[in-house]
Amino acid sequence: MLRRRDSRMKKPAWVIDKEKTRRDERAATVWLFGLHAVGDALRNPARKKLRLVLTRNAADRLGSAIAESSITPEISDPRNFAAPLDPGSVHQGAALEVRPLDWGDARACCLPRDGRGLVVLLDRVSDPHNVGAILRSAEVFGANAVIATQRHAAPETGALAKTASGALERQPYLRVRNLSEEMTQLQEMGYVLIGLDGEAPQTLDATLAGLPPGPVGLVLGAEGPGLRDKTRETCDLVARLPAAGAFGSLNVSNAAAVALYAARHAARAR
Repeated sequence: MLRRRDSRMKKPAWVIDKEKTRRDERAATVWLFGLHAVGDALRNPARKKLRLVLTRNAADRLGSAIAESSITPEISDPRNFAAPLDPGSVHQGAALEVRPLDWGDARACCLPRDGRGLVVLLDRVSDPHNVGAILRSAEVFGANAVIATQRHAAPETGALAKTASGALERQPYLRVRNLSEEMTQLQEMGYVLIGLDGEAPQTLDATLAGLPPGPVGLVLGAEGPGLRDKTRETCDLVARLPAAGAFGSLNVSNAAAVALYAARHAARAR
């Protein structure tokens, strides 16, 4: 006779960790700061807003956004600003406590439309300023999403949002447990994944020109270490950005902007 499985059996450690991460993310709050970041968050109906702290001057400048959000601001003295921000934060008299955005999964965000799609994947890019700048470029060039890892990657923070200059509210930023598994899912959806590597034999332009029409994913690693071995192995192709000199290089956010422009231009030409 088969024994009924005991529902009280101990869960595997990875399941417990995953459930804890989800609980922590649901409970977490983020303080956004700066007029642009706060204004765009106030106008975003998908953003859960908890507390708004403004100086009188900032409240005047954000009047229409406040009216759209239906949240009542706390007016604070600029010399003793009430929001619990890092002392070095350039808040411009505006801070908003929010819940992190939930964009869903990659299949929902990255489904190719009319055979086209553009995705950026970040392999352990942890600097929030770099990720914020990448989100801004991704929005400009029409990327479906920016995908990063849950660990060793920049979370949603005020510094990231300020650098993104509003793009965080509109550009899907997904953080996944396993990047290589997510890459495989994208490949099953028809994406060709190109890893950016300064030592690759072929330039990105030449690589893109040789592709048939279809969705493309650009995979970038952290400055210094670059792509991890597993990430590189999962890519379909690797390519480099051309440089005029032997020692020229770009930081990861600038490299992402150049690569996004090249990918968008190539897609229009195909």
